[in-house]
Amino acid sequence: MNSRSILNVLILDDEVDFTEELKDYFNNSGFVSYAANTVEDGYRLLSQYDIDLLILDIRLPGANGLDVLKKVKSLYSGIEVIMVSAHGDMDTVIEAIRLGAFDYMRKPLRFIDLQIAIERTRKFLFMQQKLARVEEKNSLINKNIQDSIGRHFVGKSSQIQKVFELAKTAAQYTDVNVLVTGESGTGKEIIARIIHYMGPHSDNYFGAINCSSITESLMESEFFGHKKGAFTGAVCDKKGLFELCNEGTLFLDEIADMPYVLQSKILRAIEEKVITRVGDTKLISTIFRVISATNVELDSLVEEKKFRLDLLHRLNTLYIHIPPLRDRTEDIAPLLIDFTEDFAKKVNKPIERISEGVFDKLMGYRFPGNIRELKNMTERAIILCNGHSLSADDFTLPAAYYNNPAVRVPEKDSNGVKLIAHEIEYIRKALEEAKYNQSLAADFLGISRHALIRKIKKFGITIVKSEGD
Repeated sequence: MNSRSILNVLILDDEVDFTEELKDYFNNSGFVSYAANTVEDGYRLLSQYDIDLLILDIRLPGANGLDVLKKVKSLYSGIEVIMVSAHGDMDTVIEAIRLGAFDYMRKPLRFIDLQIAIERTRKFLFMQQKLARVEEKNSLINKNIQDSIGRHFVGKSSQIQKVFELAKTAAQYTDVNVLVTGESGTGKEIIARIIHYMGPHSDNYFGAINCSSITESLMESEFFGHKKGAFTGAVCDKKGLFELCNEGTLFLDEIADMPYVLQSKILRAIEEKVITRVGDTKLISTIFRVISATNVELDSLVEEKKFRLDLLHRLNTLYIHIPPLRDRTEDIAPLLIDFTEDFAKKVNKPIERISEGVFDKLMGYRFPGNIRELKNMTERAIILCNGHSLSADDFTLPAAYYNNPAVRVPEKDSNGVKLIAHEIEYIRKALEEAKYNQSLAADFLGISRHALIRKIKKFGITIVKSEGD
């Protein structure tokens, strides 16, 4: 979305009354307008301001409007021009259109005719801007991959470029396991899908499981499958993820939450590529790649005897870390534009403008929920905004994370980034800002309320229940 979608208009005409009248009309109609009565002043204003539309008289003191048109189109090809004259003939009209004029109007002008011409020009400019945005979307993946993973992978920072290059490298080696780390909401599953769908086995199965979302009693069946009658409710044979992902990819999200007693079985399956369904004795061979993701530091869990070191080594053949959004602020603008276009289309509420104030405001925010939080707040702003533009007032940001050095995450310390400690701190800050309303705190963090409750329980965070929560 072009952050400057209000049209800037320049009126170049030697009649002072005419230029002032048009300038007042444009200013009262929501445009930004400038007036010039000489060619020299016109060129000066064109060089100083980002002009979208030029209203140009065909007859100017010491100059031919057609010559000015020709020069303007050569110097500023993106400017649209409407020619005006009290003395036009058909040959002049044809020549003006040939030289690139968008429209030609006779004096005296009627505002209704000018409004119609401007609307045509506005729509044309909007289509041009939209085409430019498509070409410059900063999506690092092609359309086929976008369709496969269900969204764009947008960014222009050097950090995200490096992540993408690592993902492309990993995609070519289908027998290499990958560990993806990063805070909640940074897009770890998107990276996993990119690795799979850019690889030679992209037509095969991509199986994803969140290790914190299913009960320990069902987890073994999910991974290994089961034989009919193996336990109550097993009414038929079922393939597990290891079988389904044969020649494909198994994505283990929240790998740190995998029960310790199951980790040895998972390690054996990864190493031997042979599994046995629950309640069966038959050995089943299956070849798969494992991509794991976590938002905590696994080395700390290894020290606490909560995660197997040998499993960590097996999963961590190739390591990819996704930096938090606050450390790559260059990506905020393209992500905001992408989310705005997608959601505006989804709810059929065209957004023609994002004010510069929005970008300035978001650049000073810490984004504890990262990309997921930016997406949520963008959708909320579109729903609540009046008209077809987004302003800074449409984005409500919790003060605890707005340009606050006290909650800044250091890039490195002697033992690497302590993701657990920082995540706990962010959760506490969000709860305090939300006055311990869990739903509101989850919204601040860009996660679901149930996910927040799991994290509170997981990290042993003490909270004060608010009324009605």
